Amino acid sequence: MRDVLSMSLTLRGFIQTEFVSQLPDFYQEMGAWVREGRVRYREDIVNGLDNAPEAFVGLLEGRNFGKLVVKVDETA
Repeated sequence: MRDVLSMSLTLRGFIQTEFVSQLPDFYQEMGAWVREGRVRYREDIVNGLDNAPEAFVGLLEGRNFGKLVVKVDETA
């Protein structure tokens, strides 16, 4: 905080729900950007609910990359 004060910086926090009215526009724009390749994302996919605990531990230890997804077989 000393640096903030000495540099006369302004801090502003925000709450996600403040922007809920912009969600439809976000989905439309972000979807287009992903389709166009302007925004890329990575998913770390783990197969099976049995592997979820180990995947969660890996998440906490920083072993994953991107979004962690546990893929569950719907037929089981």
